[in-house]
Amino acid sequence: MKNVEITTLPNGIRIISEHIPYVKSFSLGFWFNVGSVDESKSNNGISHFLEHMFFKGTKKRSAKKISDDIESLGGYLNAFTSKEHTCFYGRGLTKHLPKTFEVLSDMIQNPLFRDKDIEKEANVVIDELYDIEDTPEELIFDKFETVIYNKSTLALPIIGTEKNLKSFTSQNLFDFIQKKYSNNKLFIVASGNIEHEILLKLTHKFILKDFGKSPKRKSHKSIDGSKYNFIEKDIQQIHTIIGTKTIGFDNNQRNAVNILSHILGEGSSARLFQSLRERNGIAYHVNTFLNSFFDVSTFGVYLSTNEKMIKKAYDIIAKEFEKIKTKKVPEKELNRAKEYLKGSILMGLESTTNRMIRMGQSMIYFDRVKPVEESINEINKVDQNVIQELANEILQEKNFSKVVIGQEIYRSNNFK
Repeated sequence: MKNVEITTLPNGIRIISEHIPYVKSFSLGFWFNVGSVDESKSNNGISHFLEHMFFKGTKKRSAKKISDDIESLGGYLNAFTSKEHTCFYGRGLTKHLPKTFEVLSDMIQNPLFRDKDIEKEANVVIDELYDIEDTPEELIFDKFETVIYNKSTLALPIIGTEKNLKSFTSQNLFDFIQKKYSNNKLFIVASGNIEHEILLKLTHKFILKDFGKSPKRKSHKSIDGSKYNFIEKDIQQIHTIIGTKTIGFDNNQRNAVNILSHILGEGSSARLFQSLRERNGIAYHVNTFLNSFFDVSTFGVYLSTNEKMIKKAYDIIAKEFEKIKTKKVPEKELNRAKEYLKGSILMGLESTTNRMIRMGQSMIYFDRVKPVEESINEINKVDQNVIQELANEILQEKNFSKVVIGQEIYRSNNFK
């Protein structure tokens, strides 16, 4: 990407900036290459819980002052946790970059983790957990990855368990930071009307803690999961996912898999939407998805329908899979999918926050900022033969896993 500069400090911290002269603002993210994949069953949920707790006060700021210091300047702070990384970020006017940098630095270096705050925030996150449990269209994605990665920490849900959330102590939090949060896993990323040299000066001024070093993660490529799970819920519909594992970010064919997914089930013109909803009136919600990690991705089809239609839905999905495996995708349909993906990438660049997130993920997964032009070229190179080859590789029934959520009376071998 143009106007991008990268500096690796002697201690391993990487600073990445993109100068955009025509905007008046910036987005700044502190990324740690740490997520739920770095947890165990006994501390599952601690990465996400830490994301919450870093906002609860430092040695010099209360939780309210953390917010006030940024919001009083017209900016905002936020954070998110994934299975592989955690990002704390802020947005504001260019002149307020030093204050935003200082507040984020204070949060990640000087948290208090007071017992009373831990107890209160645990209740908040447990409420968040209950919301997911009460929403089958969200819950099923966690359950599906629990099934297909059941011998790996990728199976662990980001939010964790109620038991763990109630048990976390201040010492647990500090111990996890000491063990997992390290200089070589910290990326300071900014996009907007900012200067790289200023970002370096701010880093030297405010990042005073030595997070040390930690080893790389183990590969998840060889992990074998299970095949089926039924979750009982008192709901009217059947919710289901059929899917499997496929290639991750470390494979240059990932964009081709993304195109395959789009052709099958992303958008109202996709094959599964047309065949299931438009032609047969079976499902209101139906879509494919590709959830990617460093060395593996989750590919699947999600739908919800009534118990009487579920078998027919499975049959239609199987027929669509067979069709794309045996007959080349028409050039017009392939080009439409390509244009959609390219449009999504290019329109996302209109937001400095999206640009910052793209750079952060690129550094984590590729150890460089992957140029947009490179991604576009990869999409352009995908042809009909590649799609057919990938379809035959991925859409093999013997590799599929299935998760179903519904009432107990619907539990049946017919779902398997």
